[in-house]
Amino acid sequence: MSETDELTRLCSALEESAGLLDIPCSRERIRPVLAAYEDMLSQAMIAFRVTSAEDDEGELDCRVLFRRDVDPYGIASSKGFIAADDHPVGELLSDIQQRCPVDSYGIDFGVVDGFKKIWAFFPDGDFQPLSRLAEMPSMPRALTENAGFFFRYGLEDRVGLIGIDYHGRTVNVYFGKLPDECLEPEAIRSMHREIGVPEPSDQMLQLCAQSFGLYFTLSWDSWNIQRISFSSITQDPMSFPVRFGSRIEDFVKNFRYGVDDPKMVHAAVKSTGEEYYKIQAYYRWRPATVNLTSADSGE
Repeated sequence: MSETDELTRLCSALEESAGLLDIPCSRERIRPVLAAYEDMLSQAMIAFRVTSAEDDEGELDCRVLFRRDVDPYGIASSKGFIAADDHPVGELLSDIQQRCPVDSYGIDFGVVDGFKKIWAFFPDGDFQPLSRLAEMPSMPRALTENAGFFFRYGLEDRVGLIGIDYHGRTVNVYFGKLPDECLEPEAIRSMHREIGVPEPSDQMLQLCAQSFGLYFTLSWDSWNIQRISFSSITQDPMSFPVRFGSRIEDFVKNFRYGVDDPKMVHAAVKSTGEEYYKIQAYYRWRPATVNLTSADSGE
């Protein structure tokens, strides 16, 4: 199959999946992003993501993960997906590349909102210490200000992935290979209390206890942690002891790609107090392409 056929097929799959959610999907809007990264599509792991978050219910996101010697920021910038300015978010990926071993990359875009994020994955098992990340001049100072929190829960040397949201101007810091005590119910409640967000409901607490990783969202505008999310993987999200809402459940039941592949489930609480879920279903599942064990998660 040629790259052009690959791109066309993916566009069709996005249109079909958006239709399940009654979300408008214009090929003219999604094709430029896919075309910019077209050389990576045939070997990429590709997932579609839907959330119950109130401010994102009218969106279907696509995540493309690839291992290749490529400059994802340079491509996005040259195509106008990321506006050039003097905000430190524009320097963060370069700082990461200079100081950390990057094994693979990813991008996120929405069928409605367009290009959103770039991900930098560290090699499998080569977790990075918070101290190295905190040294980066472009990293939000919230990471340093909350160092004591991360140390108390044994997370100081377990960073497997960094996600950069260029339009929201936030950073997701993902932790893998969690200490067992992090998944104790009281520890989960304590983490939520310490960062000033509501404790998870009983149903969310049960899902969090089954997680393989978690992430925190930081911004340049506040020293507070903006969001906490636990990530789980399952063949059947409906087997979890939670209700995701009819919108997500209909999507999972009717999504016809990668039916037998695992699904990623994220349970999150925002600083606003909103509790929500996100499900990532795979259009193409290729676990060897990127380091899933350390962190394909996220928001």
